[in-house]
Amino acid sequence: MQSNPILAALDVPTPEKAIALAEEIYPHVGGFKIGLELFTAGGSKTVKTIQALGKEIFLDLKFHDIPNTVAKAVVNATKLNVQWMTIHCAGGSEMIKAAEQSAQETASSLGIAPPVILGVTVLTSMDQSQLNAIGVKHGVEDQVAALAEMAVLHGLRGLVCSPLELTRLRSLLPPSVHLVTPGIRAQKDAMGDQKRTLGPEEAIAAGASRLVIGRPIYAAPHPAEAALAITRILEETTD
Repeated sequence: MQSNPILAALDVPTPEKAIALAEEIYPHVGGFKIGLELFTAGGSKTVKTIQALGKEIFLDLKFHDIPNTVAKAVVNATKLNVQWMTIHCAGGSEMIKAAEQSAQETASSLGIAPPVILGVTVLTSMDQSQLNAIGVKHGVEDQVAALAEMAVLHGLRGLVCSPLELTRLRSLLPPSVHLVTPGIRAQKDAMGDQKRTLGPEEAIAAGASRLVIGRPIYAAPHPAEAALAITRILEETTD
């Protein structure tokens, strides 16, 4: 395994708990996902505290608004010097282009590497019945593929996708496109609210660039041991 692909999801209720968790597990992960719950509680101060551990930061706020508004939000997120951030592909091509342009220009002005903006296609909590309920008649896989191809065509360098879409997207998209995958479960874990899941070694074999892993780590009795165990599984299966 070249580098640790695990982005540990800090989906805990307070900044204090998130920081304590990050400090406990950071030797065994490649980075941390900071989502809406943590960011709205702790803001950029918490991002910077966790950044000090020297790991990748995935700012998962899933921007979805008119192009100008998203572009301005991306400017501010890029100033935090995070490595990954998310937008919704359903925002359309103009929003996608505005986001990517803002990230590139802001990073260039600051002399930092631009973040990889990841497009979110269909949330991993959604299955076919839920798509039908909101008026989407395509199958889940077809909807994911259509949004993914559109997003990459208009400049995105990465996507968030469920493990079960990895193989198809790898066949459709250029190999340089990053695929970041939530819905990762150890075999014994309950599915939780992720409907489309695989084990970590299966997801890497299918072409995932990074694995977002939440409950199997943060809900474990000993999170550091859980993170280390997953890392060892990946080392054994990818070396």
